[in-house]
Amino acid sequence: MNELPHLVNDLALILVVAGIVTIVFKKLKQPLVLGYVVAGFLVSPHMPYIMSVVDRANIRMWGDIGVMFLLFSLGLDFSFKKIIKMGVSPVIATCCIVFSMMFIGIVTGHAFGWSRMDCIFLGGMLAMSSTTIIYKAFDDLGLRQQRFAGIVMGVLILEDILAIVMMVMLSTIAMGNNPDGEQMLGSVMKIGFFLVVWFVVGISLIPLLLRTSRKLINNETLLIVALGLCCAMAVLSTQVGFSSAFGAFVMGSILAETIEAERIIKLVEPVKNLFGAIFFVSVGMLVDPAILVKHALPIAALVMVILLGQVVLGSLSFLVSGQSLKSAMQCGFSMAQIGEFSFIIASLGLSLGVISQFIYPVVVAVSVITTFLTPYMIRMATPCYKMLERHLPAAWIEALNNITVNKQNTERKGYWKPLLMQLVRITAIYSALSVAAITLMFAFFLPFVRSILPHWWANAVCGGLTLLMISPFLRAIVMKKNHSEEWKALWAEKPYNKVLLLLTVVVRLLLAASFVFYICNYLTRFTNALMISMALVAVALMVVSRSIKKHSIKIERMFIQNLRSREIEAQIKGHKRPLYEGKLLDRDIHIADFIVPEDSVWAGKKLRDLQFRNRFGVHVSSILRGVQRINIPDGESVIFPGDNIQAIGDDSQLTAFSYAMNHELFVEDPEIEKREMKLQQIVIGHKSVFAGKTIAESGIRNRYNCMVVGLEKGLESLSPVTPTHRLNGGDIIWIVGEKDDIETIVQQL
Repeated sequence: MNELPHLVNDLALILVVAGIVTIVFKKLKQPLVLGYVVAGFLVSPHMPYIMSVVDRANIRMWGDIGVMFLLFSLGLDFSFKKIIKMGVSPVIATCCIVFSMMFIGIVTGHAFGWSRMDCIFLGGMLAMSSTTIIYKAFDDLGLRQQRFAGIVMGVLILEDILAIVMMVMLSTIAMGNNPDGEQMLGSVMKIGFFLVVWFVVGISLIPLLLRTSRKLINNETLLIVALGLCCAMAVLSTQVGFSSAFGAFVMGSILAETIEAERIIKLVEPVKNLFGAIFFVSVGMLVDPAILVKHALPIAALVMVILLGQVVLGSLSFLVSGQSLKSAMQCGFSMAQIGEFSFIIASLGLSLGVISQFIYPVVVAVSVITTFLTPYMIRMATPCYKMLERHLPAAWIEALNNITVNKQNTERKGYWKPLLMQLVRITAIYSALSVAAITLMFAFFLPFVRSILPHWWANAVCGGLTLLMISPFLRAIVMKKNHSEEWKALWAEKPYNKVLLLLTVVVRLLLAASFVFYICNYLTRFTNALMISMALVAVALMVVSRSIKKHSIKIERMFIQNLRSREIEAQIKGHKRPLYEGKLLDRDIHIADFIVPEDSVWAGKKLRDLQFRNRFGVHVSSILRGVQRINIPDGESVIFPGDNIQAIGDDSQLTAFSYAMNHELFVEDPEIEKREMKLQQIVIGHKSVFAGKTIAESGIRNRYNCMVVGLEKGLESLSPVTPTHRLNGGDIIWIVGEKDDIETIVQQL
């Protein structure tokens, strides 16, 4: 038999060692990510006492696939609407934390005399806290339902988004020779352009594809379709100059807005876990003990930079975003570590060949140390706040609690700001779509048409079809929001508002005409005056055309419907949260979700009997069960395993409720394997104690804990029996029960 390829041998070694190590880490209640890193170190060539991986290049390739699927899963958990609903507060905190930590990282790198690129990438690594590790720590400490934990998770989502953008920017910096501000601005605009185009086109087409083929798609097919779309977007992303991970994230965020998002998340999770484990193992394989000893001082310094930086600057960032001093300190202390995105950024630097080899193991060592310290840092937040409260004057505490750049404006809101924001958004989106359509037509369709038609005919056909394709977009740029409530209010408010409003129409009209002018200029040799006239006439015809208007409205309605499809489905199935829930988040009490464990002693009991209000002080606002939502349940409502209970209370009440739910469980049966049920045939003897008795009188059920399932009469199937059936000598019956109980019955025959 031929020998197995090195890749299969290496995978077997990696998965076996990773499985053993992660079981140990699970027992020690440590994050599994660290277990994978340790497993990678154990199978690396730096560990000479056990078997090591032979073909590291293939493992790195699989690790790159793991990064792609990790970011695809991250995109599935991401929602543009969710980010918008967060408001400006998490955005302020995220930007302050990321840029301040990045600056400190760059300064620290320069202090050790590292190269420019090492310092820049180090800053990016230190700016990214670990979503996985923090979530696990909150879960282990029973803090996930506390209000500050929700704030931290919101900031972590935004950090992940910034990390994606940062990876693209770092790639641009790494491939350029001292890029200036203009190049950086161009890169940012390029990212924004492709995000708009991909997202709008994806939301318009992909939900339609899944909706039309829903009856044909089962779980297996949906998994293949989802992974295929992920890989296709990854390839497209690399073709336009971005990373495959960036494309995977974009596709995940598109699929997150579809009705099938929940199914896709569950189906993709095992794939993500497998390839993610290989990636983190590949991270551990780069840890060289010799490098760690050599750079022990930078490792210790970076650990202190992360701990003190997040404690001080992180807390201040949350403070200026509108949080109280206690909440800000809890948030800042929670984020004092680095994790998976730091590894991804380090991998990017190594793959581009722009950072030193020692950076990777140094960052891994820093991550391991800060991860182990994370639970202790979270616990230290409240004692540190109490110490500050005791030593600082009350006026200072009050002033710190009132520091915010996010104070709500109590004055009457004007109409100009929302109108201009909507006009800018609409113009940017439709302009990006127009640019994309023109680029595709000129790059692909025009050469094809020129190959089959004369030059001028080909130009005319391509130009006409391009104008027809972008006409709904150009009309929307000129006419959208011209009849909105804000527009009407401003038109009637002041006379000079009319001039300004008309000026916005003129600007948008000229912008739309510029697209037509560019098409004419590219395909014709007319004079500028004639092309300008043609552009203005074409835009005017688009504006007055009723068919183009209907087409534009149809496209927009389809996009909005696809974008809101998941929300609409949640509302139909009863999963949409009631309106009052969001209004409670600004007070001391808030709503948290709890899943009833399968072995909970609460299962099958009524709310009246469980006395949640008296025991914990919480109020059950809703129960989510399958496709049902029970709002304001009464005392007769019964709790079932797997129910999602939404409870209202403060941090301490919800923590006590969570602890009780996860500890009031049925005791595990230590001999559950011995209680397996067996089906056995027995013959009633003529002198048996059962002979002459009915089944009810025999005690087979009550005394011996067994059940008679039928009487054998030589027929193809068993004959049913009732409790009044009298057993006679020679009867053949079939009984089911535990092994020991059946043996006891056999002894009585």
